[in-house]
Amino acid sequence: MGDSSSASYIHLVQHLIEKCLIFHMTKQECMEALSKHGNIQPVITSTVWNELVKENKRFFEAYTQSHESKADDQMSEEETRQMIQKMISDSSKGSDN
Repeated sequence: MGDSSSASYIHLVQHLIEKCLIFHMTKQECMEALSKHGNIQPVITSTVWNELVKENKRFFEAYTQSHESKADDQMSEEETRQMIQKMISDSSKGSDN
């Protein structure tokens, strides 16, 4: 991978993590979902997630508190699968332009 394609890949992972945040997924759930449905290695997701936390500390503190209070709002495996597949499909369409 060249620098340009590596940056594009990291940007894609960041975009998918942001989508996971919209669906109130934990870091672990996000890593599992992107690994299973997007073929993205968990270490990549974890690294990008950690960098996002460093850059957006206040957001993630609030996100964690909010997530802990909404623990019952878990998505089913099928909902997660469909959502991740749609995110990946939408992302690949956008990168073709």
